[in-house]
Amino acid sequence: MASRTFARRTLSTLVQRTTNPSVVRSAIRSQLAPALSATATAPQTAPTAARWFSDKTASTETPEPPKEGVDATADASTADTKAEEDMEADVPEEVSKVLELEEQVKELKDQLLRALAEQENTRTIARRDVAAAKDFSIKSFAKGLLDVSDNLSRALDAVPEDHRDNKEEHAVLATLYEGIQMTDAGLNKAFQMNGLTKFCKIGDVFDPNLHEALYEYPDPTKEAGTVGQVMKLGFMLNKRVLRPAEVGIVKKV
Repeated sequence: MASRTFARRTLSTLVQRTTNPSVVRSAIRSQLAPALSATATAPQTAPTAARWFSDKTASTETPEPPKEGVDATADASTADTKAEEDMEADVPEEVSKVLELEEQVKELKDQLLRALAEQENTRTIARRDVAAAKDFSIKSFAKGLLDVSDNLSRALDAVPEDHRDNKEEHAVLATLYEGIQMTDAGLNKAFQMNGLTKFCKIGDVFDPNLHEALYEYPDPTKEAGTVGQVMKLGFMLNKRVLRPAEVGIVKKV
């Protein structure tokens, strides 16, 4: 290959420099003879690559895949299967944990609601007790004054009606009556300021929650089942009966 290249370069140089054809021919012979003789005497080498002229074997036979790839694929599939099995094994455990936590949350919520309800009931009872203590703190004191009020009422009733305002003929008795009346009015005012009120009058319908029947008597002029006589007035303290009224009930004739 190098000899041919050298010959071509030499021939090109002579053609460019010489115009005589005979000179060019002789130069070509002299320059190319060694290269041609070297080419003729050079040993023939075998072709480095062979060409397959038949495609039958290539089309019918399938090359086997390398064993390393098969082993790698098998290992990968085995690893995936194991991972899936591990995940499937972990799922029931996680679900059971979630259910357990939900049950605990439900139980804690129920306990919290019960505790809040109990606290609210406690506060309600405490408020009611405080209000009752405030409203009925004078209960014992008021009961002690009921007899005083009864005695003042009896004293007023004991004075004859024609002597109550007759200051000319019964000045002392009229003045005494006026003083007792003022005392009773002041006591009733104090009772009202503290939530203590009187109730019961003749003609009221009998109520066992308000009245205490001492006896029954016939009276054609009055309706049966009503209060005909009042022995003692009843008292209420903040709308709660402190003492029922002692009465006589009219019965049916």
